[in-house]
Amino acid sequence: QSGGSAVIDMENMDDTSGSSFEDMGEMHQRMKEEEEEEVEGDAGAAEEEDGEFLGMKGLRGQLGRQVADQMWQVGKRQASRAFSLYANIDILRPYFDVEPIQVRARLLESMIPVKMVNFPQKIAGELYGPLMLVFTLVAILLHGMKTSDTIIREGTLMGTAIGTCFGYWLGVSSFIYFLAYLCNAQITMVQMLSLLGYGLFGHCITLFVTYNIHFHSLFYIFWLGVGGLSTLRMVAVLVSRTVGHTQRLILCGTLAALHMLFLLYLHFAYHKVVEGILDTLEGPNILPFQRVARDIPVVSNAVLNTTAKAIALTL
Repeated sequence: QSGGSAVIDMENMDDTSGSSFEDMGEMHQRMKEEEEEEVEGDAGAAEEEDGEFLGMKGLRGQLGRQVADQMWQVGKRQASRAFSLYANIDILRPYFDVEPIQVRARLLESMIPVKMVNFPQKIAGELYGPLMLVFTLVAILLHGMKTSDTIIREGTLMGTAIGTCFGYWLGVSSFIYFLAYLCNAQITMVQMLSLLGYGLFGHCITLFVTYNIHFHSLFYIFWLGVGGLSTLRMVAVLVSRTVGHTQRLILCGTLAALHMLFLLYLHFAYHKVVEGILDTLEGPNILPFQRVARDIPVVSNAVLNTTAKAIALTL
């Protein structure tokens, strides 16, 4: 019996020990769950704090992205402007793509009036030759200031000369184009600029000769001859492109008057007007220029005068 009781006791002890192990496992599991809950609570609090911090950081990041987007848009607009500018320059390229031989031929043609006005005459749609003639006229005006009765030492007056020549070329071309539109003439703005620009070739020849040989009679001969030929050329071209006698008279008469009067202005009044403007700008009490007498050799002057008289008698 003692052995049997001993076995029974051992079984009881095993059952008791098993239940205690189960209780310990449950306690360990409960403690582990509590620790996990505490860790989760701490993590939630940390996430809330991080969320508040990240909220400020996210706002800053959003502002940074907006600034970056604005900078990108500005750069994109500038790049598109640069490409559009290059495209505009590329559009103007055909108007300046011309051979020197063609320019020389058109310069000679600008001095020869056309006879056939029954059908529209061809006008070169290029601006290289007219632009070079305008710059040549600017250089001749500056040369005329130095070979006139007085020499201007202070200032080149290049701005005034450029403004006068380009103002006439662009202004009169626009005005005549407007009249041509009213008179129903078949001409474009580029063709008008080309026609008037090549018409300045006669002005360049007349002023270059008369600035070096000071004879009013010689100037009037060149004014009527050379300047008149270039004017007749332009008038004939406009007549061939205009329908109606009244429209032709208004358009061609206006162009001829402006072109011939501009040559008279450049020869007689341009220098005085420029000096008057500079005197007004610099004040009456300040001497704007230091003038010295023109220094031209007597022999060359006599030769030029003799040549001019011979040409005048021949004509």
